[in-house]
Order: sequence, then structure tokens, then C-alpha cells
Amino acid sequence: MTSGEVQALRADHGTLGARLRAAREARGLTQAQAAVELGVSRPLLIAMERGSRDVQPEEMITLARLYGKQVSELLRPTTPPVAIGARFRAALASSPETDRLPLLIARLEELADNYLDLLRRAGTEPPGQYPPVRRIDHLDPVLAAEDLATEERNRLGLGDGPVQRLREVLEVDVGLRIFVEPLPSRVAGLFVFVEPLGGCVAVNANHPPERRGWTLAHEYAHFLVSRDRAEVTLVSYRRQAPETERFADAFAASFLIPRSGLSRRFNELKRSNAGHVTAAGLVQLAHTYQVSVQALTLRLEELRLIRVGTWDRLKDQNFQPRTAAQMLGLQVGDQAAESLPFYYRLLATQLYADGDITEGQLARYLGTDIVGARRAYQQMTQTRDVSDDGASQIVDLAEAVG
Repeated sequence: MTSGEVQALRADHGTLGARLRAAREARGLTQAQAAVELGVSRPLLIAMERGSRDVQPEEMITLARLYGKQVSELLRPTTPPVAIGARFRAALASSPETDRLPLLIARLEELADNYLDLLRRAGTEPPGQYPPVRRIDHLDPVLAAEDLATEERNRLGLGDGPVQRLREVLEVDVGLRIFVEPLPSRVAGLFVFVEPLGGCVAVNANHPPERRGWTLAHEYAHFLVSRDRAEVTLVSYRRQAPETERFADAFAASFLIPRSGLSRRFNELKRSNAGHVTAAGLVQLAHTYQVSVQALTLRLEELRLIRVGTWDRLKDQNFQPRTAAQMLGLQVGDQAAESLPFYYRLLATQLYADGDITEGQLARYLGTDIVGARRAYQQMTQTRDVSDDGASQIVDLAEAVG
């Protein structure tokens, strides 16, 4: 340990104790188990976590190794975010096939803590302006969802057209912290609100882009009406879905595929095709709205713009939307999404450019190695412009803000 870290051990016992407790709980260890590994009594470990007993440098090194943390992480001067794992306890108990989720939730907790540390180092606040929580008790969930989706579109200035760059809108304009992580196949996404970071969403990196977009809108609905409750969203629910899930799916449909804009485009499509709508037309509309053909078709059925049961008939005929999109020359984007929020990556990049963090720290924040950190830095500093010789321009952030 450095002399600065030794001094930090004595700086704020309360914050250090909270961090030790959070790290132990994230590792899934009891106080008794941690005490045995450290070679002290349980009451002594409790005193450390309460901040009433100094932690010696050699004890800190042992605890960091035991909890899978860097010593510098345990010594951060900010209080850790509220234990995300504890917030998810009720949601995990009611969701099947979530055995792997505790490890992934611990990963989300680590990323949230990293985000707060980046904000602290940069001396800034996270982006976004949160609307007040909306109450939908005793309201029809489908009607309430459409009303709220329309209000949010108006608040964000989105009109009634397709949402371009949905993730950017939700991260920057709304202020959600969006992570794209590998989740179990049946889990579409997670939502939790933690102080002081705010609303955090994780969507399944293994799902196609259209499904990830739907999940983002679905979790956005939970953020708007039930911010105090952590959610685990499964790909499909029982025939009698909980009312909260019916509301969230109805919100996603109305937000991503608004009634007025869809009706206008659908009718234009019919007029251009002598009053008929083909499967190819449905594929084109789904591509326009960046949703799956299934979601688009079911939305059209809901609005009675096409015959109810159309999607079932397409399935019975073994209709392949992706094959149809490729035949129509529509780009089917299946590229991997960035795991970390844009603002998170921007903060880490700027801090490195300013010399406030080392290359090794940049790599740890980005969850990669040194080579990956260098590549990420180059990507974040590359512009859409080209230089006089036609090559991509690179902006030196340290010089740009100097």
C-alpha cells in the first residue's frame, strides 16, 4: 500500500466501514466467514464495518483480496451505492431460472460504484432530468400506458415518428444509466433505482437489437411508475401477466410505435400498394420503427389496422422475418452494443486525457486490458470528419480542453 492509501485508512472510518460491508455482502460472505478468513473475531470485524476500529494496512490488503477488489476501490471517499443485491431480493424470489443473476447483479453494483467514482473524480453530475413518479393505481394499464407514452414523447420532443438513437435519448435526455450485459436467455432486462446514481437498467447483450430496444422502453416504464421496486423482466410471462408487466409492455408499444404515426405510415403503405399490405410491407415498417416484425404486427392488430391473428398466420406459414429483411436489402443490425453507458465511457476517457487517471485505471473502469483501453480511447476520440489526406481525424482531448 502507498503512504497515501495508509493515510486514507484513517480519513473516514464511516465511509470505509460502509465500503467493507458492501464489498463483503456483494461477495456473498457472512461476517463470521469474513472474520475467519481475516483471522480476527466476528466482533472485531463488526467494529471495522461500523468504523469504530482502525483497519490495519495488512488487513486491508487481505480484505481486498478476499472481496475481489482493488485496495483503491475500498478506499474511495464516497459512500457506495445502496446494496443493489438487497434491492433485487424480492424480484429474484418470484422469478424462475435466475440462478446466475446474483453474480450479474453484483457486477451491476460494481459498475454503479465505478460510475459514481468517475463522477466524483470529474467533479460533475450525471446527465438527465427525472420526471416525477406517475401514479397509475386504479387505472386501466393499457390506456394509462398510452397516455404516459404520449406525454413522455412530448416532453422529450420526439413527435410521433420512430425514435432515433433510443439508448442515447434514454441515457442523456431521461438520465437512465444503461448497461448491456450477458444475462440468462430468458431474462430480457433488469431495472433498479439506487441513490445517488439514479435509475439503472441492464439489458441482455445476447438478444437482438430490436429486442434490446423493446426491453429499454419496458424498463423505462418501470422507472416512470415504480421507481422504488427492482424489476427482473423475463422474455415471456404467464398467460395472465402481472398488471405491472402488462402496463410496461403497453408503454413500450405506445412509446416505440405511437398510434398516430403508425396509422399514417400504414395508410401510406396501403395506398402505394393498391390498398394491400404484404408481409414485405410489414418487414419494411418494422425496420423503420426498429422493432421486431412480431411487435409491429401485434401493434397493428391491437389498433385494428390489420386482421387480428395475422401474426399467428405468418408463424404457421413459417415466415422468416430476418430472411425477408435480407431479401429486401434492409440492413439487419446484429452488432454487439457497447456494454457501458456513453457518459461513463466519456468521463473515463476525459479523465485519462487530462492525466487524472492512469492507463491501468482506464482499463479497469472500462473492464478491459491495456490494449482494449487504448482501442477504446481511440474510438472515443475519433470524429466523423476526415483530415486533408482523407484519413479519420483523431481529437486529442487533453489539447481540446486545454
